[in-house]
Amino acid sequence: MPSNRTAKSITSRTDWEALRTMPEAEIERMAAEDPDNPATDDSHWAEATIYVPNGKTSIHASFDRDVVAFFKEGGRGYQTRMNAVLRRYMEAQQGKKANG
Repeated sequence: MPSNRTAKSITSRTDWEALRTMPEAEIERMAAEDPDNPATDDSHWAEATIYVPNGKTSIHASFDRDVVAFFKEGGRGYQTRMNAVLRRYMEAQQGKKANG
């Protein structure tokens, strides 16, 4: 099904040339100091859940403005975060039915 929407170009904020010339140790140091990149070790992944999505279905949905604003405050990926919240709710409801 053709779409009338045009793809939006994403402008990278990464200085790739500087990154290519930077020593690996410097990249590792910067990553370790980045507050948005919490340090993890193998124990961090011990309880991780592997999730492979079944695919996405595109829908038109309306949400309260403040709800969307809240998720957008977290930056890019807000729709993915909204989906994750909805998924957890769905799984909790399914758990109630199974135990119920």
